[in-house]
Amino acid sequence: MPTSSRSLADDIRGRSDAELSRLVLARPDLARPAPADLTSLAARASTRASVQRAVESLDRGHLEVLEALVVAGEQPHHLQLLALLGAADEEDAVTAYVEDLWHAALLWRGPEGHHVVRTVPEVLGQHVAGLGPPVGELPGAPGSSAHEVLTEPAQLGAVLETAPEAARRMLAKMTWGPPVGVLPQRRPASDAARWLLEHRLLVPVSADRVTLPREVGLALRGGRLHRGTSLRPRTMHTRPVPLPSVDPAAGGAASDLLTRVDELTSAWGAQPPRVLRAGGLAVRDLGRLHRELALDPGHAAFLVEIAYAAGLVGDDGEVVPVWAPTAEVDEWSTSEAGHRWASLAAAWRVTTRAAHLVGRRTAGAASANALGPDVQWPAIRAIRAEVLQELAATPEGAAVDPPDVVERLLWRRPLRPQPVVTLAVEAVLREAEWLGVTGRGALSSAGRVLAGGSGGERDELAAAMSAHLPAPVDHVLVQADLTAVAPGPLEPSLSSFLRLAADVESRGGATVYRFTGESVRRALDAGWSAAELIETVRRSSRTPVPQPLDYLVRDVARRHGQVRVGGGAAYLRSDDESILDTMLASRELAPLRLRRVAPTVLVSPSDPGVLVEMLRDADFAPVLEGCDGSVVVAQAAPRRAGGARRRPDATVRPVDEAFTAQLVAGLRAAEASAQQRRSLEEARTGPRIPATDPVVTLALLREAVAGRHGVWIGVTDRGGATTRHLVHPWRVEAGRVWATDAAGHERSYSVHRITGATLDPS
Repeated sequence: MPTSSRSLADDIRGRSDAELSRLVLARPDLARPAPADLTSLAARASTRASVQRAVESLDRGHLEVLEALVVAGEQPHHLQLLALLGAADEEDAVTAYVEDLWHAALLWRGPEGHHVVRTVPEVLGQHVAGLGPPVGELPGAPGSSAHEVLTEPAQLGAVLETAPEAARRMLAKMTWGPPVGVLPQRRPASDAARWLLEHRLLVPVSADRVTLPREVGLALRGGRLHRGTSLRPRTMHTRPVPLPSVDPAAGGAASDLLTRVDELTSAWGAQPPRVLRAGGLAVRDLGRLHRELALDPGHAAFLVEIAYAAGLVGDDGEVVPVWAPTAEVDEWSTSEAGHRWASLAAAWRVTTRAAHLVGRRTAGAASANALGPDVQWPAIRAIRAEVLQELAATPEGAAVDPPDVVERLLWRRPLRPQPVVTLAVEAVLREAEWLGVTGRGALSSAGRVLAGGSGGERDELAAAMSAHLPAPVDHVLVQADLTAVAPGPLEPSLSSFLRLAADVESRGGATVYRFTGESVRRALDAGWSAAELIETVRRSSRTPVPQPLDYLVRDVARRHGQVRVGGGAAYLRSDDESILDTMLASRELAPLRLRRVAPTVLVSPSDPGVLVEMLRDADFAPVLEGCDGSVVVAQAAPRRAGGARRRPDATVRPVDEAFTAQLVAGLRAAEASAQQRRSLEEARTGPRIPATDPVVTLALLREAVAGRHGVWIGVTDRGGATTRHLVHPWRVEAGRVWATDAAGHERSYSVHRITGATLDPS
């Protein structure tokens, strides 16, 4: 057990290597960038930004113990902590929590016991645990009789017993917070408020506002900080799910996800949507996608975001940018299904994008767009990891309800806003079901692998899911009603063919495709002939090609290309003059301003693409013709973004045990070297003053103010010369430090002129 110290810096310097490693592991922000020595480590550990990160990472048990230490004051007694927490039977837990807080450097040990780091009360705020400030920090004379009454529990209890009923009701509303209120103007409430002010049970803080002193609030609470003890989390309720049904359900969801991603990249490869000026995907384009894929808007937004996180779609970076599949899609789509799923699952676990924010109002009163900057939310990654951790702690075949998971996460991170956590947890559980991480609400086998690692074990993830993915099939069942039933996920080549030549009518365990005149024309436009199309259907179907489908294909093929459109501006030619006569007589085609230039040729000033679209709308079936008279295949080459979206730098070394061991060894070496230099310097003119960062300098000066220590500082004058001073600071504010020098004179120094500082070893 370490010896007592007089400051946090002394406390940290006195810790063992194992304790220093534990500190850095608990607060990894202290390691980046690596501190120069232990003094710098201590200074950084006491800065507001670092302390705030540490406090926000505390669970409710640690936070309540820390609040009790702050409320107890400078010399908290163990029994006093137990009384404040109302945990007389939890002495071991409180002791362990105090030890954890010391290891995290939120406390330091002095001769009188534990001390809270001075920036902790600033982070917790003025109303710790819903209590007001101590009476000594409120306006009024500390030496008055009213002040003495408030600080003596027996006298305070006697005053409270004599309070009028209206005054007691007013105090009851402020007891559990917030401890501030507005002075009432009407009687009898104003009379009750006046009585409370006269007896200092309420203290005015402005012309119309009052606050409840901390001592009065504790007395009204019966000496407890909170209504109930929450030192340990409640047991999470689970409901049983038949274990044999979990993994198949997860596999089915994963297979459906892979199919939808294929359809997404295929659709965007042919017709990529524009990138909005402010970034993101237009609401219109997202709406078109969720209608084409038969998904609700939230599910479509998740699909787009996970494809983006996995690097399968991205901004192509052109002058007119579009969202297009990246070059990675070609390799991804030919991979084994388990590895394809593993890449999506790993990307989902580590991404900082929150798909559930799409369509919600942002700070700028505008709705967040999919793939836009407003969907970036770093906190979702930690919430996602914590949800997976809670699910992994449940038995196999046990499902949990969102309210129970929300309660556990609020215990883990009590400073998070409850509505935000509730919304995020529900979204994570919903996405986990869509992804196949859970099946019927219970964690799947692949989900347990994902929850147990960082998402980088792709082979293990793929193996865990591959066993439960439906095997791809190489056939369909074509029926007389022009539908084709796929009894499972199709092989990539067959799936691509059916997406081109037929329309998806329904999805599920079996997908139903329907051949229509429009879908057949789409295949013919892509360069397929009628014979090739029918032969491909015959090879792929376990049933004979029905006669209606044969008639449909040949009928569409017979009409396909009878009219050819070319550029002149544009011309139309057909061997069948009656068709051209019909076009000239059609009112629907009047805007095209068609004109006959030969018995079999019409011309128009319109663009050839416009001609083709309007003629098709009028139930004709034209094709585009090249300058050499050949048919132009209408299918455009699939768009690809220039490269994969830039991923985060994977070379950053994690703050793990090996890293902290190396860091601590370096700090020890630097401390030994600095101690040797200090000893040599002190032998001559006192301690050496190292050049310190302004943040470290301010931290040392504030520490000296709190501990009433002397500090050696180096100060640069206007001529650029540096002088040494031994001072005793008593105030640091607004970029200046007020101190008493060695001669007893009061002086002030500008912090920006202080080149370095070190505590006086004497």
